[in-house]
Amino acid sequence: MAAENTCSACSWSPERKKHCHYNSHIKIFYEASDRGSSNFEYRNYQFLSENTSIPTPQIVDLWEEDNGSYFLLTIRIPGKPLNEACFSLSEAEKENIAKQTADYLMQLRGIQLSQMEILDGKPLYSVFLFGGEFGEGNGPLTSDDELWNEISQCLSDVPEEIRSKLRAQMPTATLNTFTHATLPIGNGNVTGILDWEASGFYPVWWESACPSLAYCQEDKEWKALLRKHMPDHTDGRNFWSNFRYL
Repeated sequence: MAAENTCSACSWSPERKKHCHYNSHIKIFYEASDRGSSNFEYRNYQFLSENTSIPTPQIVDLWEEDNGSYFLLTIRIPGKPLNEACFSLSEAEKENIAKQTADYLMQLRGIQLSQMEILDGKPLYSVFLFGGEFGEGNGPLTSDDELWNEISQCLSDVPEEIRSKLRAQMPTATLNTFTHATLPIGNGNVTGILDWEASGFYPVWWESACPSLAYCQEDKEWKALLRKHMPDHTDGRNFWSNFRYL
């Protein structure tokens, strides 16, 4: 059996499937870097379950190994990720999914905090907002000035006049929960929202600005569709667009 057809984690292979007559429903996945921690994601799933009706995976177990790595085992949500399902969806189905997603995310609007952090007062992990390296925490932060000091560190080569104009353009950081999500779809409906490992209390405009980071044309179209059903934070999106341009 060719090595590429054998799972390096558990040695499962098409040959073994053939002989034991078992169709595996286990999916093992990995992340290319430390975007957060499974321990954080576990805590966030608990928090969402207690405070919202947002569909998230059911937790089976969480454990930490001797090397400090966390593993989170959940029941797999039915459906396909949006990046796989989008090619077969009609425009009406995409619109429906965007509205459902926005309705779920709007439940987070009333959950606010006086400072920027993840749950339990820990630092935020977002290379998209703060730059730096994956796995590098920032905060907690308690003011707009502290946020600016963190995100502007990458602008050391930009003239002070331009930095000052950009700082004046930055909207105030009215706080809210931000989510980075992958959306499994079942029958044209949202069946679950995943990837909460880096969620936390971010500036309220970040929820609008972050979706402008598109990875492909389909992703760009989806995020534009989602913004139609979310509160308008054009000021935050414009600020972030100018910031990234520098």
